[in-house]
Amino acid sequence: MRITDLRIAVVARAPMTCPVIRIDTNQGIYGLGEVRDGASKNYALMLKSKLLNQNPCNVDRLFRRIKQFGNHSRQGGGVSGVEMALWDLAGKAYGVPVYQMLGGKFRDRIRIYADTTESPDPKVFGQRLKGRMDQGFTWLKMDLGVEMVANTPGAVTRPAGTSFAFGDTTQHMFTGMEITEKGAALMSDYVAAVREQVGMDVPLSADHFGHIGVNSCIRLGKALEKHNMAWLEDMIPWQYTDLLKKINDAVDIPILTGEDIYLKESFIELCRAHAVDIIHPDLATSGGILETKKIGDAAQELGLPMAMHFAGTPVSCMANVHCAAATENFLVMENHSVEVPWWGDLVNGVEKPIVNKGFITVPDKPGLGVTLNEEVVKQHLNPQDNGYFEPTTQWNIDRTNDRWWS
Repeated sequence: MRITDLRIAVVARAPMTCPVIRIDTNQGIYGLGEVRDGASKNYALMLKSKLLNQNPCNVDRLFRRIKQFGNHSRQGGGVSGVEMALWDLAGKAYGVPVYQMLGGKFRDRIRIYADTTESPDPKVFGQRLKGRMDQGFTWLKMDLGVEMVANTPGAVTRPAGTSFAFGDTTQHMFTGMEITEKGAALMSDYVAAVREQVGMDVPLSADHFGHIGVNSCIRLGKALEKHNMAWLEDMIPWQYTDLLKKINDAVDIPILTGEDIYLKESFIELCRAHAVDIIHPDLATSGGILETKKIGDAAQELGLPMAMHFAGTPVSCMANVHCAAATENFLVMENHSVEVPWWGDLVNGVEKPIVNKGFITVPDKPGLGVTLNEEVVKQHLNPQDNGYFEPTTQWNIDRTNDRWWS
């Protein structure tokens, strides 16, 4: 079997923009993968010349051939998406589900958490989270940003003109923004009102705190301890191992990071330093299915569990599901699409609804276990890039010497 083509169809509003990969072979078998949400399809297309005429079943060999062309955050999306598609192909070729090729599964269902629309009124937001519990979700997640107290005098100290806007490119330690004791207490009161609605028995995670400094992260974390949060996510950028450890040592709530990390080495550094309590890879950035299992296994050896970040189509979702099934220290997986009514219709071959009462059933069909519903996918292509697996011959040849050593 040899790879003959790599093509892309870009799905929009799922709720993110997601390039779906199809790798074709000379035997008529194809594999599906997905570039990470929000990333360029070119991150995958640039790899095509390295893959043509290769045996797709040599998944690890091909991954090692292309992994130097990925990087952290969305730049890992091309390599990771191709790796997913190679596993899908190999599973179809051998007639087994991906989890079986990873060594088998530890669980038949994957626990899911879902982001929930915010409200400035904690009672309203608490009711929305209670609604998630009524839907069957057994793990909850909330955003908890300093912008919610920005207009309260004495809650946040910041240089004039400093932005609270999500997406600010200034890293947390360099903004000069610090939350006061009053601000931290107000945010703690918000969580208390939410806990009154959902109770203390269900895990409740928090994210998107804002670009506040390390000391503010500690101050806020201490104020939240009494609510027994499941984790505090991405308090500062993941690259600062020593600063994350400073926060982790000071706060008695699990600290979590990882959705922007490419490959296992940086995860292992964080785990060895015990700078975090839980790792949180996004499989579409971290290097794909096998690399993410390696990340989870390495973390387990060092005493840490693994949650999984995910915000894509059902193709990438199933790649995550197979990995989660095959990784013993897995906790819970994200899904951003539970309120996108057509999301599950993008694919055929799996139990519907895909997210059912807070869980996803692990498919037993070969490969990832899904095929595309062509009609539905075509209805939801990106209006600015609406080709459906159009030819990509311009990417067939790229004459380069890419070896890292002489």
